[in-house]
Amino acid sequence: MGWPARLTSGEVTVRPLAARDAQAWRDARRRNVAWLRPWDATVPPGGDARPTTFRSLVRRLNRQARAGTTYPFAIEVGGRFAGQVTVNNIVRGSAQFASIGYWLDREYAGRGVMPRAVALVIDHCFAAGGLHRVEIAIRPENSNSLRVVEKLGLREVGYAPRFLHIDGAWRDHRVYAITREECPDGMLARLEPHQSHE
Repeated sequence: MGWPARLTSGEVTVRPLAARDAQAWRDARRRNVAWLRPWDATVPPGGDARPTTFRSLVRRLNRQARAGTTYPFAIEVGGRFAGQVTVNNIVRGSAQFASIGYWLDREYAGRGVMPRAVALVIDHCFAAGGLHRVEIAIRPENSNSLRVVEKLGLREVGYAPRFLHIDGAWRDHRVYAITREECPDGMLARLEPHQSHE
């Protein structure tokens, strides 16, 4: 359900992350090491810290996508690789729930790219994906990511102490969520008034 998918709004496209993205992905991650480090997931002590190649990452994500537990999207701006939005932990049954994580090349920051990409993905999760609720967890210090959920109008629903292992330690997160009933016209429609003022 809902995979694979290619979604476009303006100059922003989200589409399945692919092995052919390897060079652009590595280049973006290398250029943005300092920009992304404070927000990147890390392996806690005692976890499996074996290095992962991009190819093995894509294989694992594609396996999870086929199983219906993950949607790994690449973000393109004007046809160029710009980052990633991943729908994680898709739960079916009585929950119909998922969480979303994302990162963006700093070159594209401040242009409304990430709110648009996340809006596309949430709309897809609710329509083709059949989900009911989507959640985004953000470190309180991550002002750029907090601005994304603010632009999208997601409600803060909780605070999760020591929620994820990020940048070498267990970090607190603010939790934001939205249900299908809260955006009957879709997230992109919600975003448009913000875009016109940027």
